[in-house]
Amino acid sequence: MQALFIQGDLRDIVEKVVAGERLSRNDGIRLFKSNDLLTVGYLADMVRRRKHGDRVFFIVNRHINQTNICVNLCKFCAFGKEKGGEGAYALTLDEIEAAAREAYPFGITEVHIVGGLHPDLTLDYYLEMMCRLREALPGVIIQALTAVEVDYLAQQHSMSIEDVLLALRQAGLDSLPGGGAEVFSPRVRELVCPKKISGERWLEVHETAHRIGMRTNATMLYGHVETIEERVDHLIALRELQDRTKGFMAFIPLAFHPRHTQLEQVVTAGTTGYEDLKVLAVSRLMLDNFDHIKAFWIMIGPKIAQISLSFGVNDFDGTVIEEKITHSAGAETAQAMAKNEIINQIKAAGRIPVERDTLYNVIREGF
Repeated sequence: MQALFIQGDLRDIVEKVVAGERLSRNDGIRLFKSNDLLTVGYLADMVRRRKHGDRVFFIVNRHINQTNICVNLCKFCAFGKEKGGEGAYALTLDEIEAAAREAYPFGITEVHIVGGLHPDLTLDYYLEMMCRLREALPGVIIQALTAVEVDYLAQQHSMSIEDVLLALRQAGLDSLPGGGAEVFSPRVRELVCPKKISGERWLEVHETAHRIGMRTNATMLYGHVETIEERVDHLIALRELQDRTKGFMAFIPLAFHPRHTQLEQVVTAGTTGYEDLKVLAVSRLMLDNFDHIKAFWIMIGPKIAQISLSFGVNDFDGTVIEEKITHSAGAETAQAMAKNEIINQIKAAGRIPVERDTLYNVIREGF
């Protein structure tokens, strides 16, 4: 597609993308407001091809949610429970180790652990968890604890973020997932997660992780009460931190699921496929310094995830194995996807499957 042949209000943005120039805040707003999804998608795919050709990454991983007990109880979350409430649980370290060992024969290269802010689970619990997982899963990367969880441990023990992260890393933690970012806007956080750490604090935790040599991911929860402008500001804040640290690996937009949440009466329906593709494509265009844009098929469904491979996405996520958080909010997708099915989804879209580990080291390419 040549900019010369593009008519309408996106022509100057097309010229910027063709020239490899950075897009502005106003450009991002215009892309979100545009109804020309195919042009937006084509531009995002142009950037994807420049970075990765036809390679699409995936991982064989296991999710473990250690507890759903949480002092925050965010309004958008159907997973969190009060201590002692119906359905509340906290896994013992033996149970966590057993879940990890169960998955090891399936060839997992990552164990992904996130959960609630349990008032009784101290840093010692997490340090022992990391040590036991490191022994139980030789060669497997441990990606665990959101910035929110890391901050909570720091507050519990009157420690700095850096000291908490250093202790966890020494015990076996390799990488932080991107959860807890939601939308950085203070207005949004006051409405949907008033007890959660601020957007600035989330960025501080990740900047600290990057400074000590730990790679992390980033997310944005969209489709609730945020405005287009707040979405773009979120992306720019991530882009600016990435300019400074180069520590982010992937960006994962997360589609809001309203069922069983406190926002169910305000946001009566989930996101549309059109919106999901638009968010993924605009994210690829705005986050020029991120290598990878990931479609989390658990949230948007495998069919939209497959289509997104032509809208700027180059990562299909992974096998997951027993995702609980989104399913608490009514997700109707499976809780796992077989490796062969992921490979087939990628190949049917005309792409080359590349199995990776958490840090995007290639395990096998072309199946």
